[in-house]
Amino acid sequence: MSKLIEIRDMCKIYNPGENEVRALDHVNLKIDENEFVAIIGHSGSGKSTLMNMLGCLDVPSSGTYILNGQDVSGLTDDDLSDIRNKDIGFIFQGFNLIAGLTALENVELPLIYRGVGKKERLRLSEIALKKVGLKMRMEHKPSEMSGGQQQRVAIARAIAQAPPVILADEPTGNLDSGSTREIMDILKGLHAEGRTVILITHDNEIAARAKRIIRIMDGKIVDDIVNEKFSA
Repeated sequence: MSKLIEIRDMCKIYNPGENEVRALDHVNLKIDENEFVAIIGHSGSGKSTLMNMLGCLDVPSSGTYILNGQDVSGLTDDDLSDIRNKDIGFIFQGFNLIAGLTALENVELPLIYRGVGKKERLRLSEIALKKVGLKMRMEHKPSEMSGGQQQRVAIARAIAQAPPVILADEPTGNLDSGSTREIMDILKGLHAEGRTVILITHDNEIAARAKRIIRIMDGKIVDDIVNEKFSA
């Protein structure tokens, strides 16, 4: 496996000076292609800040972030937006679906922004929805689907154009236990297909389903282990 992500000596400081808050404090991290990683920490640990850095949603106060061979630490907002569109598929706790659009249209929408032609984006969207088990729900709107089904639409949207990184922020936070199992099985399946999956969570049980578990506390990585109980 080749290296996909490398973070070197990264800091993120809010309110610099006497009352500064070090949300990230000299973090170093490497993630290879086709890893399934859980980043776990309590509220205020720095995990959300680290997710923002990994997702190119924010830039560090200092340090370096190399994604897919490119130093993205100091890029402009427009350049970061291009990176997010091309290299990262986001899955959020709140689904972020557009109520007036069908499942198929929700998956298609980011592909329109990426300039994908109509025929190709329809093909990619149908493939993605079938992959997450929603072949029979493509014309349904979010209000006509369960929470678990809505999250599967969000996953289909994230994977439709096969970005190298799937970044899932508390993807099961609003779901019941049955839907949680379904979503985790889908993420595991994406990893088995060769995707790099990075899961942000506060839940030890959810983190235990990943192959590698990174624990963050007070802005520092305090543990980084391979899950010996993980089964592909």
